[in-house]
Amino acid sequence: MEPTPRSADPPAGPISVLVVGDPNWRTPLVADLSAADETLVTTAARGHDGYEWLTAQPGEVDCIVCSLDLADMSGVRFLEVVRAAYPDLPVVLLASDGDEATASRAVAADVTEYVPVDDRPSLTDDLLRRVRRAAVRYRTARARRRRARQFDALFDDPRTFMWVLDSSGVIRRTNRTALDFLDAPATSVVDASFADSPWWERSETTPDEIRDALRTARNGSVTRFETAFSAPDGRVELDVSFRPVTDRDGAIVSVVVEALDVSERANLERELRESEELHRVTLNNMTDTVLVTDDSGEFTYICPNVHYIFGYSVEEIRDLERIDALLGDDLFDRETLDSQGLLTNIECTATDRAGREHTLLVNVKRVSIQGGTTLYSCRDITKRKDRERALTALHRTSRDLLYAETTPEIASLVIDDVTDIFDVDECAVYLFDTDANELWPAAATDAIESLSGPLPTVRLDESSALGRAFVDRTTLTFDDVTESDAFPVTAVERRSGLFIPLSDHGVFVAADERGTLDEVTREIIDLLAATVEAALDRIEREDELRERDRELQRRNRQLSRLNRTNEIIREIDRALVRADSREEIEAEVCELLTASDRFEFAWVGDTDPGTGDLEPRSWAGDDRGYLDAADFTARGDPAGRTAAADSVTVVPNVADDLQDTSWRREAISRGFQSILSVPLTHGDVAYGTLSVYAGRPNAFDDRARTVLSELGETIASAIQSVERKRALVSDTVVELDYRITDENCVLHALSRRADCALELRGGVRELDSGARILVAVSGGSPSEVAAAANAIVAVESVRVVSSDDEGGLVQLTLTAPFIATRLAESGATLERLRSDGGDTTATVFVPSPVAVRTIDDVLSNAYPSSELVARRERERPTDTGSRFRDGFLSDITHRQLEVVQTAYYSGYFESPRANDGAAVAAMLDISSAAFYEHMRKVQRKLLAAVFDRIPSVPNGG
Repeated sequence: MEPTPRSADPPAGPISVLVVGDPNWRTPLVADLSAADETLVTTAARGHDGYEWLTAQPGEVDCIVCSLDLADMSGVRFLEVVRAAYPDLPVVLLASDGDEATASRAVAADVTEYVPVDDRPSLTDDLLRRVRRAAVRYRTARARRRRARQFDALFDDPRTFMWVLDSSGVIRRTNRTALDFLDAPATSVVDASFADSPWWERSETTPDEIRDALRTARNGSVTRFETAFSAPDGRVELDVSFRPVTDRDGAIVSVVVEALDVSERANLERELRESEELHRVTLNNMTDTVLVTDDSGEFTYICPNVHYIFGYSVEEIRDLERIDALLGDDLFDRETLDSQGLLTNIECTATDRAGREHTLLVNVKRVSIQGGTTLYSCRDITKRKDRERALTALHRTSRDLLYAETTPEIASLVIDDVTDIFDVDECAVYLFDTDANELWPAAATDAIESLSGPLPTVRLDESSALGRAFVDRTTLTFDDVTESDAFPVTAVERRSGLFIPLSDHGVFVAADERGTLDEVTREIIDLLAATVEAALDRIEREDELRERDRELQRRNRQLSRLNRTNEIIREIDRALVRADSREEIEAEVCELLTASDRFEFAWVGDTDPGTGDLEPRSWAGDDRGYLDAADFTARGDPAGRTAAADSVTVVPNVADDLQDTSWRREAISRGFQSILSVPLTHGDVAYGTLSVYAGRPNAFDDRARTVLSELGETIASAIQSVERKRALVSDTVVELDYRITDENCVLHALSRRADCALELRGGVRELDSGARILVAVSGGSPSEVAAAANAIVAVESVRVVSSDDEGGLVQLTLTAPFIATRLAESGATLERLRSDGGDTTATVFVPSPVAVRTIDDVLSNAYPSSELVARRERERPTDTGSRFRDGFLSDITHRQLEVVQTAYYSGYFESPRANDGAAVAAMLDISSAAFYEHMRKVQRKLLAAVFDRIPSVPNGG
């Protein structure tokens, strides 16, 4: 029989046993276990039930007794399940028919006891001994682990330095708090002498004192003392104790040293001492006075600051002998004080040594302090009572100011009440006159006028204290003014007073012939000035609100007119979307503008390219013959000026300057009183003017001008759009040939500098700030062309795409939009642009119905020195290949076209390739992946365009 392990703390209380097995099998065993002393039994029929009870009641079972055969699993399997979750819980397996294999499997699963039994086992002494031994061992181990965790928790307390020393004083273990203080690893101090360790180098304790404490602990006694460490962030106060640790036999095997951080406690003690000193100083310097008397009223204690209120010294108060001589008789009822113990806020009047009367607030309390029985706490509330009286009068004045309607009325109310508010007779209110730039006396007391006569007006451009206070928005005292010219000198000399600015409204003046203004009076004066300023602000806000109401009414009228204009604009926008021709657009715009009573007449005109005269194209409303009678030149009607200057022209009132202007007389005689003319321009293309006539003056405010000006751009854009649509389906084109000599033509300048022939090749790639084009080089070197291009400001960058003996291809990135883009916006196509040694020609296709003059204007604006050398009309080619190409090009993006063109011209499709995909991608500043993605998309769309055009062939056809 194995000896039972000894424990310093053997587990107490009954053991808890879980019996798992069939009820018939377990009945005798459970009955015997339940009858055993200090044993609690729980049962479960199946392994699953037993495991659920374990997980629901963790820590409640000390041992499990299990049958080898269970209803839902084998006993060995149940053992394995229990071990997975509870590796230390003892399990006794009772085998009635087990074999060696089963026993081996149970041992492999770490069974605690494997006991052969009968089919219906009973509790034998051996089985009871085994169960109890397993349970006691388990509870003992669990108790040890719990004590170890408790010790570790205490040992790792972040507020405490902890060390474990052996009996010789060598460090065996230290906690993280102590190590963090040194900022050192544990290996640097373990196995070192504790007395010589680095901690004590920063303390007030010497190594010899540490060794004495260790000797005392080794002798079995606890040693405790306080010391301090010097830390980088300040001083750390520590309470250090040395405690011996003994084994079972009482021999001292180690010493635990604990150093508790008591810095907070030490600081509190210091603060308490400082607080007591502060209280002594406060008591000597506070304005409240404390007196203590005995039952007869004789003084037992007099506060040193008694002179603050009464003007007497402590000795002079003591000579008065009794409190009644100071505070008067019958201050309170003695019986009431005895019953309540404390009487508060007793108001009384006392006279100081100088004869001044003070209002006091006294608290009386029963005490027992060194022979004294009654404590008096006296507070001087004289200023507060004066302030209360002044504030009551100020409140009354403030209420009256709420009903004042003008600034002079406010000034008069204030001056009438000023003597009731504070004890100052010489006051005045100055208000600022913005038109005259001066301060004028709106109201003044009789006292100040009797001293100085009628108060003068003060100009801000003259030197004065009054003006300086107003301009600087700073309160000035008369003491700040050596020689004030706000009043005659006799009115302010040897006096004190205030100039208080009332924001931008004026200045409040208060003077005192006695020569002083006490603190309370100054405070009340400031409050009165703030009240006056608030009342003046209210009057100003009310005036502003009334003006704002008038302004809102005016704006509402403007918005109503603008809303009507916006309705017209929306109708025009809808009409522009539906229109199919320029004529329809112009007619709809004129009809809609004159459909309501807002405008009398509207018309659209365009300049005749032959005569230069402005000719009407469409109109609506009743012009009363005005179009036939008026002058539409640059000096006449606004339409002529708008056409000449390409800018908005507004005539707010036609009636102005009637005598010297004939067109005004023609317009006014037909009821037109205001006119607005806006240009119909989109980009560089002008489509004429839109002129609108109203039957009242100033019909076109800023908003209307902006709206109608934007409408002009919208109309021009719509005209350009419908012309481009018609151009796409037109079978007739006009071919224009131009000779270009302008240096701002990049190909012209570059051809002359490189002395070679250049020709635009392929499409144009638009960029945010310019364009990218491909140019074919012949009769020269592409590298020389690139070098010459780098010197041209209009070229941002250049890249050689391909090169051969006859020339090559270069890519130019331009800093400004290219002429091909401008022509395309107007419906035309730049078919060819070539320059050979500076001889530059361009061919432009202008489809009908795009006006040739429009395209000529676009090219002339870009190249002012260009010359039209040939014009030919021809039918649009019906070549199906060309139409197929156009359809395909319209199906791919500009970027995709640029990529495939660059690849084509750089020799990517040749065999062998002149440039691979990575080289072409570098030319385009894109990644190789992006290059191949663009190429695949273009090839897929090209094949789709080809195969979609092939008719279906029936089977067998």
